[in-house]
Amino acid sequence: MRSDSTPPSNRRDRRQASRRARRRPALTAGFLAVGVLATAALTGTAPLASAASPADLTSASFRLAAYSTPTTSAAPEAIAARAAVTAASTSAQAATSVQNDIAASGLDIGQPATVDTAALDGAAQRLTEAQSLPATLLPELTDQVTTAASTVNQRVAELRGSLDAAVAKKQAEEAAEKARQEAEAAAKAKAAEEAAAARSTPSSSGGTPARPAAPSGGGGSGDNSPGGAQSTARGMLAGFGWGDDQFSCLVSLWNKESGWNYQAYNSGSGAFGIPQALPGSKMSSAGGDWQTNAATQISWGLGYISGRYGSPCGAWGHSQSVGWY
Repeated sequence: MRSDSTPPSNRRDRRQASRRARRRPALTAGFLAVGVLATAALTGTAPLASAASPADLTSASFRLAAYSTPTTSAAPEAIAARAAVTAASTSAQAATSVQNDIAASGLDIGQPATVDTAALDGAAQRLTEAQSLPATLLPELTDQVTTAASTVNQRVAELRGSLDAAVAKKQAEEAAEKARQEAEAAAKAKAAEEAAAARSTPSSSGGTPARPAAPSGGGGSGDNSPGGAQSTARGMLAGFGWGDDQFSCLVSLWNKESGWNYQAYNSGSGAFGIPQALPGSKMSSAGGDWQTNAATQISWGLGYISGRYGSPCGAWGHSQSVGWY
């Protein structure tokens, strides 16, 4: 039997020291876990998995990750901001397009053909740069972009409407001019045809060309009186594409010019005949008997009115305005 001379008190001290040595790693790990949890609570982020080796620390890490804040790019505010920036780009492109279209048309739209996009560009730039900031800061900047884009869109719509109106006006003017030219050409062709027919038809005496026959329903043939001349003129209106509504204007016009006298002569100007052609020899294009035949004078006069004013009422309106036609 081996005797142990170590006092009991020394053996108790050694056992306590051994137990304290075994507890120290566990305490250290516990303090480390508490520190990591405190850090996560202050920063709002979950600890890295590599920093948590104890089982309790690892489970705490998963719990923190489950409650982490969503990323800014997925927040509704960020989605609305990106949509506003896209809309701003579309508005800016529309502004450039309408200005280019107006310049290419060469038309006067009655107002400056410009769109001010400076406010929109600035607001969109600020919003783009702010999308990396917290989502709570985005709504105000998004509203600024939306308001600026609305202003630009309204101006674009205004300019587009003015351009469309200018284009429609130009098209109408071109159509009216084309119709006038076609009517003038038709009247000249008809007058030339009638003149040629008159020259080619022999008279009963056999030598001199006969004057053109009065149009059907236009009055007695060869009647040069004012009443007969008016009947002849009325019968010719349809050949120029005019209705009876133009006849009263024609009567007023030639009453003022000559009183429907086929021999009327203005000694001051040299104008002659019912339409007061200046000089009277112009009427020879309608027939060689222009000096003696009211129908020839009327045929030439209606052709002149058609080519110059479009209708008897157009000529009468001009005469009332300036005193001549």
